[in-house]
Amino acid sequence: MPAQEFLQREFPAIRKTVFRLGLSATFGLDGIGVREALERMQYVFLTSRMPWEAVREALARDRERYAIVAGPPLGYFPGACRRAVERILRRLHTDYLDVLQLYWLGKMSAFSGPVQEEMARLRSEGKVRALGASVHDRPRAGRLAADSILDVLMIRYNAAHPGAERDVFPHLAMRNPWVVAYTATSHRKLLKPVKGHSGRVPTAGDCYRFCLTSPHVDVVLTGPRTVAELRENLAAIEKGPLDPAELDWMRGFGKLVHG
Repeated sequence: MPAQEFLQREFPAIRKTVFRLGLSATFGLDGIGVREALERMQYVFLTSRMPWEAVREALARDRERYAIVAGPPLGYFPGACRRAVERILRRLHTDYLDVLQLYWLGKMSAFSGPVQEEMARLRSEGKVRALGASVHDRPRAGRLAADSILDVLMIRYNAAHPGAERDVFPHLAMRNPWVVAYTATSHRKLLKPVKGHSGRVPTAGDCYRFCLTSPHVDVVLTGPRTVAELRENLAAIEKGPLDPAELDWMRGFGKLVHG
């Protein structure tokens, strides 16, 4: 795979091309780190811990460069979706979100008709360009991949939890929604020695490359804690996809971690 193809991906729903390592500030990356990250990265997953001022500055310079992803913490009611979008737009000083994302659709979480209608209405009004959801239940994610209004599915996928290869990826061809992987390091479990393994332990960069080597993953989120970790992660994916031997090594290590 050519380096440029590995590092970037076209996102038709928002009419942009983005770097395949997406930014989350879940683990406390500060404003200085976020500013540095945004010099290279475009896919920005907003959370309450994100230094929003750094994001506002970047959008003021070049709004069309960035794919901003945000939504209501609990989007189970139409009004909550609209209020969250309008609040975020005001806070960012922008007139649209690239992706309106509902958080944490599990086995029992509501995804009602009125909520979907309101999401679609926000898209038709131009306040959002694409619709997405974080889905914890893989079979449900597979059903949503095959038949739903969603343009983006954010799912858990890593070497210790590769079940999306069975439950989600085979259904993508029905509509070709985007896939964003998170927990690439399995909450750092893949970065620690494990009983039964005497070889090299993966780095965070190896974990991101594992996710991005899959042709079905468009973006993988990284949540560096420091600028040093950010730089290490960016340098790692410049190596490109894992080769077959590296993939076998990562899958074997992941099985040990999963237990």
